[in-house]
Amino acid sequence: MILRAFFAALGQMTDRRFRGVLMLGVALTLALLVTASAGFVWLIGGLVGDQVSLPFVGEVTWIDDVLGWGSVLVVAVLSIFLMIPVASAITSLFLETVAQAVEDEHYPHLPAATPVPFADALRDTVSFLGVLIAANIAALILYLIFAPAAPFIFWGLNGFLLGREYFTLAAMRRVGRREAKVLRRRHLTTIWMAGVLMAVPLTVPLLNLIVPILGAATFTHLFHALASDQPRG
Repeated sequence: MILRAFFAALGQMTDRRFRGVLMLGVALTLALLVTASAGFVWLIGGLVGDQVSLPFVGEVTWIDDVLGWGSVLVVAVLSIFLMIPVASAITSLFLETVAQAVEDEHYPHLPAATPVPFADALRDTVSFLGVLIAANIAALILYLIFAPAAPFIFWGLNGFLLGREYFTLAAMRRVGRREAKVLRRRHLTTIWMAGVLMAVPLTVPLLNLIVPILGAATFTHLFHALASDQPRG
């Protein structure tokens, strides 16, 4: 079921709506990171000032330059680390377009879905971004303690988070938030495994940028497969 959903999503990756969401998500992510980087460097420069008095040295005027360039390096490294969670979160604002494209192509008989209000989508995006970043920062401790198992910890953690997010997105368009949570709990193992399949490409540069699109499409297929298996009352 998972592989069927994955390959069906993969076969639609050339859809113009998929490309549009990808371009928009990456562009907004880059703009946000560049703005945050410039703001951080400006803040460091403002806190340090043009000159600093050091013991036994006296007045020096190059400390702000050193800290400024150092902060650029720090922000560059952090940007690499944050690029994927930020891109995933921002792109999730527009993933309803991906889900609709999948349903138009593969489930044209369905009635119109109930759109998720933008305010709800924005709230979910901010929440998802916070959880994703916090969980991955906390996991750094586990990566250091269990270094040989670090890739598996990364895939397991992010697979759980991605599966939870993308399945909920796909399901609540059709059955509402409450029923989406019920389905998610009922099929936790399947959703987690599908999420791990999405998490593996996160470690591959450039390929990781399509994960939000591929994930939304895959979980739209997976939702319909799981929903069709539910017992009829």
